[in-house]
Amino acid sequence: MSIAATIPGKQAEADTRHWLERAVIGLNLCPFAKAVHVKGQIRYVVYSAGNDDAGLMEALMREAAELAKCAPSERDTTLLIAPNTLVDFLDFNDFTQRAERRLARAGFDGELQLASFHPLFEFAGAAPDDIANATNRAPYPTLHLLREESVSRAVDAFPEADAIFERNIETLTTLGAEGWAALDVGPGGSFR
Repeated sequence: MSIAATIPGKQAEADTRHWLERAVIGLNLCPFAKAVHVKGQIRYVVYSAGNDDAGLMEALMREAAELAKCAPSERDTTLLIAPNTLVDFLDFNDFTQRAERRLARAGFDGELQLASFHPLFEFAGAAPDDIANATNRAPYPTLHLLREESVSRAVDAFPEADAIFERNIETLTTLGAEGWAALDVGPGGSFR
């Protein structure tokens, strides 16, 4: 799988919404996503300045500050989509680790969490075609800022929250690679 050289921001946002609705919510991979989606509490931001990870880091820090300032009822989470940046998964993974440290140094530790998704996501030790990898695959490199308070509330309200990952693996194994492909949640999926 490869990512096209230049993806327009409008397409990247539409594809990400499509993935969220069909895969994340549709397969119930994240039981907490539907509520914030329905309430319009997700901010979608596309970083389209090209393959500039320093610029992406600054965009992430800006979005973290903005999220922290907003009331959760207005904006509970932010998806920062980078369709033309860090297309190599290992580079993206390294960037994510640096981003977590930078968020902590900026004082967001205990307030915000960072989750990451990539079209080539691969768990350590997993084969590239292992369907389990799809739990963290999005159409484009995506950084997900979450409020720790909201995550804690959601986990408290959801019995057996630690079983979500195992249930997701079962769901994807049952679905299989063909079923995942049929969801059409990759780049351009929202425009077909």
